[in-house]
Amino acid sequence: MFGFRKRWNPHLKHCFVTGGSSGAGLGVAKVLAQNGAHVSIVARDPAKLQRALEVLETVRHNPKQVFRAYSFAVNTEQGSAAAIKAASEPFDGRCPDAFFMCAGASRPGFFVEQTEESLRAGMEMTFYAQAFTALAATKAMVQQGIKGKVVFCASILGYFSMVGYSTYSPGKFALRGLAETLHSEFMLYGIDVHIAFPGTIHSPGLEEENMCKPKITLKIEETDEGATPDVVAKAILDGVRSGKFHINVDFLGDVFRASTAGATERNSYALDWVYALIGYIGLPLWRKSVDSQVLKHRDEHEGYLRERGLRL
Repeated sequence: MFGFRKRWNPHLKHCFVTGGSSGAGLGVAKVLAQNGAHVSIVARDPAKLQRALEVLETVRHNPKQVFRAYSFAVNTEQGSAAAIKAASEPFDGRCPDAFFMCAGASRPGFFVEQTEESLRAGMEMTFYAQAFTALAATKAMVQQGIKGKVVFCASILGYFSMVGYSTYSPGKFALRGLAETLHSEFMLYGIDVHIAFPGTIHSPGLEEENMCKPKITLKIEETDEGATPDVVAKAILDGVRSGKFHINVDFLGDVFRASTAGATERNSYALDWVYALIGYIGLPLWRKSVDSQVLKHRDEHEGYLRERGLRL
């Protein structure tokens, strides 16, 4: 809180990364490997996992490091527990020291186009894919007495939301609520909890997302430069190493964080009031501009609804 934290060193720590075959997850796995960690990556696609392992070998820091890949679905506690058990075997059954939950995906669209199934699927991809890993991980950590790290990867859309993200933002807000709870509760066990709020990440997942993203959402986001997975991963590791609870990647993320902090632990009393002041002045103006763009889209949206039989 006051800038005097002992920095965490991932060197020869066993780090478990979900969503580790591509995007931000692979970026996190790489930066951990570069810093000397043992890395276990988990995803569903065995071919992508194999390619990711080859990438990790190119950034190996020392010959003692252990890199492994495991194909599991982590949107259930059972699947997550099985993945953790498999990753623990090369370490004589000792569970990982740090868990980085980067699994997830976004499928934007208008709320009136959604179904019960798509809303449930959205929560599966954005919340349960990380929550169940955290559940299985912390049960193992508490049982074995491991004082480690649990790192969630939310989104800047866990601070605010807008048109198109009705199946995505709710899960990211839920992750923040879970992290806030565990940050308090896990003081009982000496387990540190962190949550990252990156903005747009240039990845294959973004390309898939943009294929179904509403035009108005794309229009609002057209000035967003985004960041590469490696930039995001470095920011996440820097935040974890310095002990930050809420981790942001850029200036805008800090403004949203400071403006919505509530009783959340501050990153810097020297700077957060500045970010909050900027947000107090700037964010309502930004929101007004977003709402203005949405209203201008009304006529085009009327035609869109009629084409799809959603308007009489």
